[in-house]
Amino acid sequence: MEALEKLNRFTRREHTAEEVYLFDVTLCDNDIDRDLERFSDEALSEMAGLFVGKTGIFDHDLRSGSQTARIFDTRIETDGNRRTRDGRPYAALKASAYMIRTDSNADLIREIEGGIKKEVSVSCSAGRRTCSVCGADRSAQGCAHVPGRLYDGMLCHTVLENIDDAYEWSFVAVPAQVNAGVTKQFHGEEESGMEKDALMQEVEEMLRSEVLSLCGRQGHVSKALCLAANKMDIAELMTMKRALLEEQPCEAELQLAGSAADPQLDAFCQR
Repeated sequence: MEALEKLNRFTRREHTAEEVYLFDVTLCDNDIDRDLERFSDEALSEMAGLFVGKTGIFDHDLRSGSQTARIFDTRIETDGNRRTRDGRPYAALKASAYMIRTDSNADLIREIEGGIKKEVSVSCSAGRRTCSVCGADRSAQGCAHVPGRLYDGMLCHTVLENIDDAYEWSFVAVPAQVNAGVTKQFHGEEESGMEKDALMQEVEEMLRSEVLSLCGRQGHVSKALCLAANKMDIAELMTMKRALLEEQPCEAELQLAGSAADPQLDAFCQR
């Protein structure tokens, strides 16, 4: 069994299938999360190698008594029928983990199988935190672009890149990444997940109103178009807005400059 061969690289003796419990976890993905941040595709590939052999704990408790499982294999999985919030092909970092069956973890295994222990969070170090609009490294300098605002039809967010270390992954209770169900925390204040979800919905509705307004100015409004716009996601609405703006190159669009955001200086993140 290939899985047993891989996990036995981390044990002091070879274990049989009856002695171990195997399960898969989604560690993180490349979509924009509730904190308006995302991992780059390159970052996912970097973490795929770094998380092999990393221990699984509870709530990022670094005491050795919290250790409960270990990753023995990772892979990047893509979904050709799925797009991220800003229209890119969706990809996720998946991992295979194991724990030794004991009397003390029998209840935990039952909770995993029953879907109670489900969400996980990764802890890693990002060398760069890049503004999606101008490319400025938010870890080293600030910029005028505010995450969550639209600039030329693009949703501003922060791209996490250059992952140089992976620390651990944890079972947690409250997910922050919408698609992967992964919790991420930074040192410092954070907005709640409900606030971030409401913000994403507000951005989508604002963009939809802009598209319909542009259609009205150009005589394109129809019942069919309104129905179509109501079913479009952010990426589709941005594409339609750009196409409509190209039809009226002489019309100036007023934009308000955002206030400079304080850079996040702590490269250590728990996601």
